[in-house]
Formats: sequence, structure tokens, C-alpha cells
Amino acid sequence: MSELETWPGKPYPLGAKYDYKGVNFSLFAENAHGVELCLYDEDGNESNRIKVIERTHNNWHVYIPGLKPGQQYGYRVYGPYEPENGHRFNPNKLLIDPYAKALNGTGEWNDALFGYEIGHEAEDLSFSESDSGPYTPKCVVIDEAYDWENDTQLKIPLNKTIIYETHVKGFTKRFPGIPEELRGTYAGLGHPETIKYLKDLGVNAVELMPVHHFINDKHLVDNGLTNYWGYNSINFFAPHPTYSSSGWHGEPQVIEFKNMVKELHKAGIEVIIDVVYNHTGEGSQLGPTVSFRGIDNHSYYRLKEDNKRYHMDYTGTGNTMNTVHPTILRLIMDSLRYWLTEMHVDGFRFDLATALAREFSDVDKWGSFFDVLHQDPILSQAKLIAEPWDIGENGYQVGNFPAGWMEWNGRYRDSMREFWRGEDEKLPEFGHRITGSSDLYSDDWRRPVASINFITAHDGFTLRDLVSYNQKHNEANKEDNKDGEDHNRSWNCGTEGETDSKKINGLRKKQVRNFLTTLFLSQGVPMMLAGDEMGRTQKGNNNAYCHDNELTWLDWENKDEELIEFVSGLTRLRHDHPVFCRTRWFKDEHIEGKTVKDIEWFLPEGEIMSHEHWTSSNAKSLGIFLAGEGIHSRDERGNIIIDDSFYLMFNAGENEVIFKLPGKEYGNPWRKVVDTHEGYISEEGKLKYGAGEEVNVEKRSVVLLKHTE
Repeated sequence: MSELETWPGKPYPLGAKYDYKGVNFSLFAENAHGVELCLYDEDGNESNRIKVIERTHNNWHVYIPGLKPGQQYGYRVYGPYEPENGHRFNPNKLLIDPYAKALNGTGEWNDALFGYEIGHEAEDLSFSESDSGPYTPKCVVIDEAYDWENDTQLKIPLNKTIIYETHVKGFTKRFPGIPEELRGTYAGLGHPETIKYLKDLGVNAVELMPVHHFINDKHLVDNGLTNYWGYNSINFFAPHPTYSSSGWHGEPQVIEFKNMVKELHKAGIEVIIDVVYNHTGEGSQLGPTVSFRGIDNHSYYRLKEDNKRYHMDYTGTGNTMNTVHPTILRLIMDSLRYWLTEMHVDGFRFDLATALAREFSDVDKWGSFFDVLHQDPILSQAKLIAEPWDIGENGYQVGNFPAGWMEWNGRYRDSMREFWRGEDEKLPEFGHRITGSSDLYSDDWRRPVASINFITAHDGFTLRDLVSYNQKHNEANKEDNKDGEDHNRSWNCGTEGETDSKKINGLRKKQVRNFLTTLFLSQGVPMMLAGDEMGRTQKGNNNAYCHDNELTWLDWENKDEELIEFVSGLTRLRHDHPVFCRTRWFKDEHIEGKTVKDIEWFLPEGEIMSHEHWTSSNAKSLGIFLAGEGIHSRDERGNIIIDDSFYLMFNAGENEVIFKLPGKEYGNPWRKVVDTHEGYISEEGKLKYGAGEEVNVEKRSVVLLKHTE
């Protein structure tokens, strides 16, 4: 090994920072006794090992003049190996820099990755002397300079946002319109053909499943499976390398991701990324030592007070990040800021966000995580979406996140599933959910846009499977069908799984249209799972996290073109009519000398609903009048926004219902623009009705009428 000149360097910024003259390295390790920086050549061989001497604010730092981007590196950290006291230092383990901006691959599973000797798990005290260097991914120094061509975040208004949750690889892996070498990659997602599809569909925000560098669980690898979803982060800055068409060796990954964002922005499509800060891929106390555990286990993770050998587990993954520690909290904030300022993403969806809100054990929406984030002038302006639950005590926190946050509204999902499978006593809940869930969000001055409405997401059945299966079918996961949600609120329409019955298949397609129509006509922010618009199935698997294959990749060859066109019509309807994407709660208002009734609820008989009607046990049908005058919002110049009025008719029952339209004071005439029984949608209107006339609404159907002059 050749001798390298070293300078003391600086404690900040953390990570490896190239300044065109050399590279500054800084690593936080509060309880460590010593740190070594290991440099590697292009072939992955260790070329230098440098003892880091300088320590400031518990940051170990060194500067190496002449070092350039592309340099591979890792750390070895010295300290006590005392699992019972929470310390798991082992210098035999090469460690990933938590602030690394790129890694050169995903590494290779080997027993040497574990800090203890495999076979002695019960004691977990047998110090491992095996060198993990050959098997750990190497960090890569990058040059962060990039020509964004004046690109910036789009800042699409929340009420105008339509989210498409998708997977970088799964969305493009089988896409026929892009070159083979770009399929399954960031470049594939940013390809003109892919973007054209998204634009034609009418979505303006893609929510990407995890793109932070993640690792596979050993038990999945041993079973021939993989951590396809990516909820197993081992670094919060580096983009996952297997989604890069430019190679796995560092900087090209970062550039390709930036190119993707820039192209999507040019097309008016935002990029929201799913981030996993609640835990890491190192798992429980029996997991590997590849980064945080070996750098400073006691600082990075929450440990049990009575026996620090064990991790607190609010996430179901074996560990929970210690967001109470100020430096760990800083790590998360630095990561968020990096993805906003350097990678130009538009927002974040926080996996198991309740775990981040826990101050020690209790959930506290005024805790340090929210305080730090909200006072930040950059982070506070991004789109912030919470998955408002974890597996800990009082973990279900839908409706309880602070102002400035949007939430995955699990109660919306559950309510709509129950309503459309025909359960009794669901009208009151249905009424709250379709109008933006004011019962959940209005008390703390949030608006309808706080509710991210969804029927399906990556976790659970696809929409086609939701109407095709009563039970989960997860045998391919090799967990004896014990994994995944058991209470899906699904309905197979009479037969479990695929069938040749035209009657059942027809009903299933109609149910899919019912769900999608309800979603896009509800107040709040709609989120659609990628592939639901084309009839994608996972064959009843509601937990396909471990399948990187045709089961999870979108099947473009067998897509349902009629359904895609139907969904495109719904998105156009929502984009064109602010009455479906209000910024304020429904509330009668005095406008230009008259009182505008912005919403009214009707029985099929044409009478206004009373409290007694709402609580009727078997009521499954209702009409909703939405006044185009009563939107209660203004344009950029302060002008009151006026829209067309609409009349929605929902029938979740098993029989046809004849609806009588309300009187002329609510509008006259009306034209039918949507009918889910016929699979029909047209702004021009297929049929014309007068006030007081009757409209037949088939069983399990939605009909939408628009008031026309």
C-alpha cells in the first residue's frame, strides 16, 4: 500500500465531500475508540488503510488531497464489543458510510457480514474475526455538480395533484416502447414513451417505492427470493444501483436519477419518493453488521432499557432508528434536504411515519422530528405524506398528524371497500370519506387535501385481485401463507380467483370502475396503484414484496385498453372540474347576495336525507348534489371560481334503483357523463334528463350527471 498525504480535514459536512482539490471524510461515531478509512481500487482491492486521528463533536474526520470522484471506500470502527450494553463494535467488519452518495453494488451475502460467529446466536457474545471487506458494498466518492437546466420543483397545488404509486423496475421492465437496456431503470421511467403514457393517463405525480440503497434479507436470498419492494434501506442518500442502466459504480447512478427527474418535470410530472427512516436493513440483534450497527449501535438504534442487547421494534423489522438522538435526527433531515436540493424530488411518503413520531415510546405529534422538520425553510415546503401507523402501542394515528402533513387515509380505503361489497350501515362513513374526511382533519385546521385517498396500494391486493379473491394466496412467498393481511375487505363476486364466467367477470370489471370512479370523484388527493388502470393481477398474492418477476412487473401486453381509457376520462374530469377537488370543506356560503347550498344529500326518491335515513341499517344508495357555485376558492387574482354542478348517484345494492332527480332549484337539464354499468364516460353527455325525471341506476353502479344549460 502506498503512503497518502493526509490533512486533519473538517467535521462537517458529514460523508465524503469532493472540493476539486481532494476529498474530506467525516463520520459520526460517538462511542467509538478509533476509526480507520479504507480505500479500494477499481478491482475492489484494499489499497490504503488510514487511521483517522482528528475528532470533533464526535465526528471523526480526515482530508486527503488529490483524491478524486470514483474513489471507493469504507470504514472500520473500533470500540467495545459489549452487546449487553448496546455496543457492537467490530473492526473486522467493513462499514458503509451513512452519508455515502453512491455505492458500487449490492454486495454479497456471507457469514462474515455478521458481527458474531454464526452458530452462537443464543449467546450473541461470540466476537467474529471474519473479514467482511470482500462482501460489503463499497462507498463511492462523487462529484455532485450537475446541469439542471433551470429545473426546480413543480409545486403543483395539492388539490390538483393525482398520484400514481409505482415501482421503478416493475413499471418499465416489460414496457414495449422503450429499448431493452433501459427497461427496469431510472432512464426507462424518464423515457419519452413512458412519460407519454403517464401524461395520457392524466396523472401528474409519481410516487416511487423506495429508491434509497437497500439490501436483501438473508432468508429471502436463501429461498431464492429478493426484497423487491425495497423497504430495507441501508443508506439514505445513495440511489439504489440495480435500477441504473448506467452501471453500478457510483456517479452514473446519481446522474441517471437526476436525468429522470428532470425529464418528468419537463412533462409536468412531480416525483415523490417513498422513504424508510423508521428502520434499516440490519434487522434485529441477530442481523448483519454492515453500517449503523458497527459504527455506533448505541446511538443509531433504539435499545431496550433493561437489556440493550435487544432493539426496540415498532416496525416489525427488528429495529427502530433512534430519532430521539439529535445526530440521528440530523442524518434524516440531511437526507431529506439532499433529495430536495440535489436530486430535485418534490416530496416524500414516510413509511411507518408513526415510528418517527415516537418520543421514547409514546407517539407525540409535537415531538422533535416534527419540530425540526417544520422549522426548516426547505423541508417544510415539500409535499409530506405520512403512512400514519406502525405496529407499536397506539400505532394507528390516522387523522392525528400535525398541520402541513398529508396522510394515507386508511379509513377511506376500508370504508370504500366495505361500501362497494354491500355491507350494511356504511352510509355515514361513506359520506365522511367522499367529502374529504372532515371528521379526521378539520379540527386542526387542515383541509380536504390532507387526505390521500386510495383503494389499493403496493401493500395488499391489486384492484383486480380485490374483486377476485376473498382470501390471500401468498404460497409463493414460502411462508406457509401466514404473511400478509388477513382482513382485506375484499369480495370475489362469487368465485375465488380467475374464472371463465362472463357474468362474474363483467361484475368484477364494473366493481373496478366503481372503485376508480369513487376515488376520482372524492374530495382529497387521489392515489392510484400502478397497473390498476390496466387490470393487473398478482394472482391473489397480497404481500408480493419478495417477487422480482412477472408476478409484480406490469403486464403491458395484456393491458385492458378500455379500462385505461375509462381512467383517463376520470382524470380529465377531475382536472377540468374544481368541484371535485375543493380546497375547503363543504360549507354553505353567501355569494353575490344569495346563499349557495354547496352540497346536498338525497334519497333515491328525490327527498333530502334526514338523520334517520343516514342510520338506516340497509341503506346502500344515495344521491349527492355538488354546486358548481359553492367551491369556496379563488384563482390567483382573487376571482371566485365557478364550475358546473353535478349530481352523483351511488347504488351499492344488489338491485336496480330508480333515482328521481331533485327539483329545478338544483339545476335543469342534466346530462349523463359517467355510467359504470355501461363503462361509459363522456363530457358531452350521452342522455339528457330534466329536473324531477327518473334515472335507472343498475345494481352496484355509479351514474354521474352534469348540469348543462
